Amino acid sequence: MVNKNLVSPTRVLLVLLAMSALSAAQGTAAITNTSAPPTTPPPTASSIDENKPASDSGFHSRTPRYRIEAGDSFDLSFELSPEFNQTVSVQPDGFVTLRGVGDIKVAGETVPELTVTLKQAYGKILNAPLISVVLKDFEKPYFVADGQVAKPGKYEMHGDMTLTQAVAIAGGFQSFAKHSQVLLFRRVDDQWTEAKLIDVKKMEKEGNLREDPFLHPGDMIFVPKSTMGKIDRFLPNMSMGGFVPLH
Repeated sequence: MVNKNLVSPTRVLLVLLAMSALSAAQGTAAITNTSAPPTTPPPTASSIDENKPASDSGFHSRTPRYRIEAGDSFDLSFELSPEFNQTVSVQPDGFVTLRGVGDIKVAGETVPELTVTLKQAYGKILNAPLISVVLKDFEKPYFVADGQVAKPGKYEMHGDMTLTQAVAIAGGFQSFAKHSQVLLFRRVDDQWTEAKLIDVKKMEKEGNLREDPFLHPGDMIFVPKSTMGKIDRFLPNMSMGGFVPLH
C-alpha cells in the first residue's frame, strides 16, 4: 500500500521548475520597469515667438555694420563681366535700378548682405557672378542729442564714443536735467526701436563708467527734465518789491 503523504521526485522537480520560471519572469519585468524614462525633446524653432524682438538686440554690439540708406550710392564691379560695371544710387523708396535685372530693394542691408542680394539677382542671367561692392557716397555716422543738454542737435561720430562723451559734445547737462534717467534710443529695424534707461548720476557719483554704453550710428540721447525743472515756471519771482517792511 502506497503512503499518500510521500511526494514523488517527479512532482518535486516540476514544482522547482515552475518556481524558477516564475522568478525569471519577475526579474525580467523588474528590469523592464526600471528603464530610463523618455527624455523631453528640446523645443523646436517653430515654438519660438518670431514676432518678439531679441531682448539684447543691439545694446551689446559695439561694432555694427553700416546699413544702406536712401541717398547712398555705391560702385558695382563684375570681375568676369565688366560690361555690367556701374554706379547706382539708392532711391527714396530704398530701391536701386540695376543694369540687366531691373529694380531691387537694398535699403537696410549691410554691404555683405547687399553682395549676396546682387549675386542672387545677377545669377539669373550670369553664371556664378563675382561682384564687389564699394560704398561711394553714404550717410556719415552721427548721433542725436535732445532734451536738457546745452546744445541739442545732430552730431557726427568719429571713432568709438560713449553716452557721456556724447553728452559732453552736446554741451553737457543743463541745470534742470535729470541725470538719473537718461534715455538711449536705438533703432532695431523698421518696426522696433529699443530704449534703455541710463543712470548717469549714479555712474558719475561712484566713478564707475563700465556701464557707460558705446553709441551706434543713428542713436538718439534724450535727457528729461527734473521735477523742479518742470514746475519752475510756476514759482513766484521773489524780488525786493515783493516784501513788506516790518514795523
